[in-house]
Amino acid sequence: MLVLEDGRTFHGDAYGAVGETFGEAVFNTGMTGYQETLTDPSYHRQVVVMTAPHIGNTGVNDEDQESSRIWVAGYVVRDPARIPSNHRSRRSLDDELRAQGVVGISGVDTRALTRHLRERGAMRVGISSTETTPAALLDRVRGAEQMSGTELAGEVSTKTAYVVPAQGERRFTVAALDLGIKTMTPYRMAERGIEVHVLPATSTLDDVLAVQPDGLFYSNGPGDPAATTHQIEVLQGALAQDLPYFGICFGNQLFGRALGFDTYKLTYGHRGINQPVMDRTTGKVEVTAHNHGFAVQWPGEVPLDDGVQTPYGEATVSHVCLNDDVVEGLELRTPTGELKSFSVQYHPEAAAGPHDAAYLFDRFVELMNKEA
Repeated sequence: MLVLEDGRTFHGDAYGAVGETFGEAVFNTGMTGYQETLTDPSYHRQVVVMTAPHIGNTGVNDEDQESSRIWVAGYVVRDPARIPSNHRSRRSLDDELRAQGVVGISGVDTRALTRHLRERGAMRVGISSTETTPAALLDRVRGAEQMSGTELAGEVSTKTAYVVPAQGERRFTVAALDLGIKTMTPYRMAERGIEVHVLPATSTLDDVLAVQPDGLFYSNGPGDPAATTHQIEVLQGALAQDLPYFGICFGNQLFGRALGFDTYKLTYGHRGINQPVMDRTTGKVEVTAHNHGFAVQWPGEVPLDDGVQTPYGEATVSHVCLNDDVVEGLELRTPTGELKSFSVQYHPEAAAGPHDAAYLFDRFVELMNKEA
């Protein structure tokens, strides 16, 4: 049984672990990459509804994980594969969910559920394979914690620093603050000759500077950016020292707040691997991978074509979503127009694809090379 915060109830079959779970109900429109979705720390405390009807057909392998575990709070699918079929498959998705204690539900009309979330917005939800009374489960759903106002990066971050060495000759050193970093992200930088020092979310500016970085990187991650203060202060300190910065997803939201902008909660968010975004600096349109429920609020009185003066330079909007005009990227420039720092709201590492935005890592390299 699945019960939404507003009382809408769906019935289905137990999938994965038997038990009960709560979280924020969100939907993902990706038709591939379910293993990367499940292991993305940005989904911490979220119950993910897959809009693609057939899930689990390629099973689970040991190569595609984006972290050491499954992070979703619950999983909702329509037609789970009975038998996985792929030369890399090591076990079924059902077995993996059960082994990691992830409660799910199958046989649900995910089209109806997705439409409900699109119209009513993301909301709290409970899944139970033990409770038989919807009203009793609804009471527990309404007592669960809201996503707004919640700081979660510290719950998913590494506890100790580690280094991902550069592939080939080391060209640059980057301090990467782990707010929920995905495995592929430092790998994409390492491919470009970057030695990546992955640091805990609690790291100070002194910790960042101690690795003598050529640049600072903030990863994706879960939670409300408005509930985050420490990482914003660290970022402001780095910007004041003109340390080149690149942020993705949660790192884009924190960049916006560090520059003085507000953030807000989207009605149902962007989650999938088919979101069209325009790079306003080149005019090119990219198909991109997203997973965010919050966004940067550009000042209403300022046209998107204009910049905003901040204590660190002029901030401009570099990327927008073509579906709903949400700000998807920011740039910070010097008084002479030189790029200092930038961020995007989506995932250029996109292990499951698409790869249209991989050039952003090259842009980061160019930025650090200019500063060298």
